[in-house]
Amino acid sequence: MRITQAFTFEAAHRLPHVKQTHKCFRMHGHSYRVELVLDGPVDPVTGFVADFFDVEAAFAPLLDRLDHHCLNDIEGLDNPTAEHIAIWIWTRTKPLLAPLAVVRVFETPLSWAEYDGR
Repeated sequence: MRITQAFTFEAAHRLPHVKQTHKCFRMHGHSYRVELVLDGPVDPVTGFVADFFDVEAAFAPLLDRLDHHCLNDIEGLDNPTAEHIAIWIWTRTKPLLAPLAVVRVFETPLSWAEYDGR
């Protein structure tokens, strides 16, 4: 069984390693969406793969660090591409949520990165 819990946050960033003529070299912002996908058996007693309240509690400190901040200023996100944000979230969330299978980071409704620990 797979379950997904989504979160949103607003943040600014710039991509320092693209050409200076690239639009994303300049500071700009996104309404990000993060999806945490958990994979595992359904507990016969609770009926859950994981309790969504536990997922929310595990992600809350990271969400606070990301929301309404400049991502470039956050340790480990000096080049805050969607790919790097997904890895950053995975690295900090997987130890707290063992069934975590995928982290998706949407920069727009049509553009996202997906990381599964590989």
